[in-house]
Amino acid sequence: MDNIQISLNQLPIGRKANVLALTSDGTVRRRMLDLGIVDGTEIQPLYKSPSGNPVAYLIRGAVIALRSDISEKIMVSIT
Repeated sequence: MDNIQISLNQLPIGRKANVLALTSDGTVRRRMLDLGIVDGTEIQPLYKSPSGNPVAYLIRGAVIALRSDISEKIMVSIT
């Protein structure tokens, strides 16, 4: 079965995916790398805020909230 590749902000709540690539650069990219968002990292969206932005993600055992403008620059593969 082929893996589906999407941006993180399109991943449904509760589905797990693995990071494929970061399309951002500069300080945003550095921040994502510092949070442990590297190739192969498993990410799972847990819940959305009432307004829908930000979304809380489970990343390496920590819950981290990311805005959609950041999460759209993280490419993931649904397994």
